[in-house]
Amino acid sequence: MGQDDILKHRRLINWAYVFMFFALFTVITGVIAYLLSAKVAQAQDVEVWMQAQALWVMRSIMLFVATMIFAVLWFIPLHFYYWDTFLWVKGCTVVGVIFAFIAWMMLLNAFIKGLAKYIKNKAVF
Repeated sequence: MGQDDILKHRRLINWAYVFMFFALFTVITGVIAYLLSAKVAQAQDVEVWMQAQALWVMRSIMLFVATMIFAVLWFIPLHFYYWDTFLWVKGCTVVGVIFAFIAWMMLLNAFIKGLAKYIKNKAVF
């Protein structure tokens, strides 16, 4: 594998981690991080630790999106103004906030853990 390919893959993983951090604020950057890391994961002759990093980013983003979708489902009763007077709607809102916080913390933890291993040129898994 050429030196140019290694630098290209490192650059893609660097950008994937940048967009993974910004995914804490918007899901669109999470999709960009997923696509950048998928490009590295599917490339030929990639170093094993770099491919593990790419798979780590992909896995973390997918878990984040799945957990956020689950959290968003708990906010559906808030869209009906009349239902807001019921106590169970407030309970659903609290559960939604808790799941959103859990998703956010999971992605933040995955970002820090993955970046720490990436700096050391080691596989995350």
